[in-house]
Amino acid sequence: MKVTTMLLAAALAIGSTSAFAHRCPKEMKAIDAALTKAKLSDSQMSEVKKLRAEGESLHKAGKHSESTDALDKAKKILGI
Repeated sequence: MKVTTMLLAAALAIGSTSAFAHRCPKEMKAIDAALTKAKLSDSQMSEVKKLRAEGESLHKAGKHSESTDALDKAKKILGI
């Protein structure tokens, strides 16, 4: 029973990482589109661009959970 539970947990962990991996590019695209229309202060714009770049870098490093965290912060500032 314990082996089955461990295998199920491992499969779920791998599946969730894959889901985050597919979400990152979609989130970056949404941020890029919103940036063209955004009415933000210079400091907000700078922060969004920093978070967007950080999200892309983390995505490329395979750190998808951290990537989506950064991208979500950027989206919150943008109001999307």
